[in-house]
Amino acid sequence: MTQEEIKSILPHRDNMLLLDEVFRDGEDACGTYRVPADAWFLQGHFPDAPIVPGVILCEILAQSACLLLADAITPAQLPVYTGLNNVRFKSPVFPGDLFETRCRIVRAKPPFYFAQGSGSVGGRLCITADFSFAITERSLCSQKS
Repeated sequence: MTQEEIKSILPHRDNMLLLDEVFRDGEDACGTYRVPADAWFLQGHFPDAPIVPGVILCEILAQSACLLLADAITPAQLPVYTGLNNVRFKSPVFPGDLFETRCRIVRAKPPFYFAQGSGSVGGRLCITADFSFAITERSLCSQKS
């Protein structure tokens, strides 16, 4: 899937869509993201020694799992992060790196989906995590208090 196709599943736009592409490899979703040198999340993290923040790596993993939820989501629904567990940062990710993800749904109890994922650069493992989603109605996400 290209970025335009990913937008049919995820609500992320502009600077928050953190995937260049995602594709299926058997039961897995595999995504790629080339980290731009001028990415907003590198500003101040850290001056003169930029590395991709861990929370951004977690977000990229979650977004790459979108392909696995495509058949479960209607245009009136959104996948929403509900949990993040067992996160392990193994190696830093730098500007210019091609970050590659591999995610798998390990359990589903609709509307909840549970996944495992990993991210690497050039075969070097950078992150592993377990995470979950709930499929919610878009109208519930747009209500203001």
